[in-house]
Amino acid sequence: MIKFEHSVFALPYALVAALLAARTEGPSGGWPSAGRIAWQLAWIVVAMVGARSAAMTMNRIADLRYDRLNPRTRGRALVTGELSLGFAWVFTLLASGVLVFAAWELNPLAFRLSPLALAILLLYSYTKRFTLWSHFVLGFCDGLSPVAAWIAIRGSIDSRMWILCAAVTLWVGGFDVLYACQDVEFDREAGLHSIPRRLGIPRALAVARLMHAGMILLLAWLAGSFHLPWPAWVGIAVVAALLAWEHRLVRPNDLSKINAAFFTMNGYISVLFLLFWSAAVVFSRP
Repeated sequence: MIKFEHSVFALPYALVAALLAARTEGPSGGWPSAGRIAWQLAWIVVAMVGARSAAMTMNRIADLRYDRLNPRTRGRALVTGELSLGFAWVFTLLASGVLVFAAWELNPLAFRLSPLALAILLLYSYTKRFTLWSHFVLGFCDGLSPVAAWIAIRGSIDSRMWILCAAVTLWVGGFDVLYACQDVEFDREAGLHSIPRRLGIPRALAVARLMHAGMILLLAWLAGSFHLPWPAWVGIAVVAALLAWEHRLVRPNDLSKINAAFFTMNGYISVLFLLFWSAAVVFSRP
């Protein structure tokens, strides 16, 4: 029904935020002990997998009626009966519990905010019923991950994490616009809202390009605000190049490569971002 590897979309941004937070968390203003940061990162990963699993399962529950009608989604596990609706509800509750428990293990602020995070994650699935801004809501759900990771490490919020939140929001929202181009006719018939349905596919692709250009600008702003060295800037250039290639794969009259653009290319983007920015954070001065 869901794939745990889909956590790779938001997890690298959370890990970079955690490293940024940790580099001034030690007793003398430097890095904390290796054991402490490993413990914190492990619980962040657990929380992220729990959050992603709960959100994706809730999305399948909420959209079950539409998945049965949409030819593209009739093979999904809840539609075919491979998994039961009762199982999906229990799994959602368990995954939500994993997130809350991981937050409790991290620090009091993370624990107190975990119900709010869950509410945002679980309510996203209903937004497409009444607004075309659902793409941005989905992006914001993933964009909260670096903010949450900073809280997990420091027990406080840094305003610069909202820059990374905005960057991830535009990134995820942009490729969700691309993905929604496949369902324009179905969304129109079912009364669901999306940017491709409202603007048409050519204009929707242009909106996605603008969103991804905005992501690159925000990443540059963030790198400058933390005074990160050259690996961060190389990482931004690599992300920009891959995004450009992603948009070359999807054309108004040829949507056959959307899955390659959506899953494969974005997986490369997030992993390479993690590699380059982790190097920049590790070798930079606080």
